[in-house]
Amino acid sequence: MTHSTLAEDPAPTDPVPPSDAASAPDAASAPDPDPTVRTPAQAFDALYTYAAPDLVRQAYLLTGRRALAHESVERAFHLAWQRWPEVAVDRDPVGWVRAALYEYATSPWHRLRRAHRHPTAPGDDAESGGNGGSGGSGNNGEDGDDRKALHEALLDLPPAYRRTLLLYDGLGFDLPETAAETEASTRAAAHRLLHARAAIAGRLPELSDTGTLHARLDSLARAVTDPALSPAPVVRTGCERRARFWTRTTVAFTALIMGATGFTLATAPTRYDPVQAPGQRVGGVPLTSGPQRLSPADLKLRDRLRALPTNGPYRLLPLAY
Repeated sequence: MTHSTLAEDPAPTDPVPPSDAASAPDAASAPDPDPTVRTPAQAFDALYTYAAPDLVRQAYLLTGRRALAHESVERAFHLAWQRWPEVAVDRDPVGWVRAALYEYATSPWHRLRRAHRHPTAPGDDAESGGNGGSGGSGNNGEDGDDRKALHEALLDLPPAYRRTLLLYDGLGFDLPETAAETEASTRAAAHRLLHARAAIAGRLPELSDTGTLHARLDSLARAVTDPALSPAPVVRTGCERRARFWTRTTVAFTALIMGATGFTLATAPTRYDPVQAPGQRVGGVPLTSGPQRLSPADLKLRDRLRALPTNGPYRLLPLAY
């Protein structure tokens, strides 16, 4: 496939050979350091300078929002700098950054942000810039209408379908590579690609040919004005500042939780005291009173019993009353 704005050339790699100083018998016999070996910061800056402009254009095709495309690229490179030992030895550092970029750009949380609710139409003055000219046809008005129609058709696709179409028909990946980068099976990636092509062709029948679709995607990417990216040292500094901020926030939050836990342990009761139930008015119980008044028969019996001896065998015998 010919080189286009969407597809990057393989990123230059700078493998760092292991030092021979430890295994050498003395320092004098050690070889001179390779002048082409770069420091991690220099290697990161070279990767950023090489890949960031094309990644911004790809992110714009994926999201339709210029501000979100710039933000996604910077966040992806922030993550790459945080994990630079892993990215530096990856066989495709640009692919690593692109995968992180696509994951961030297609996050559904961006729909809740007011700044990214409405898509940004592709610019029509890009042909006069450094990247324009070869991607479109002669009529700027027709090109603008065609780009707008393709732009709207892309944004109507589900994010997974849009990503698969961009990787396969835009960047020229084969199906296994597309499936691997989208973390899907080859069959699922093929179905997504077919459905995306069918949806695009249903709205724009002239794009049923894959070659025409690739050319139009490239033309749409060229319509994006050259992004004003931050310098690589600024990106690295911002990443480090962001990491320090979150580290301090995590430490402060952990200290707050530990303080609250210690205060709770110090002030918590050591035993359980049951709560007394509140008093309630009870009804339907008769009022307490003294003994009932004796009847005349009861008084006569009481006097007779008092007159009898208190002991003797006749005390146990029943007497007729």
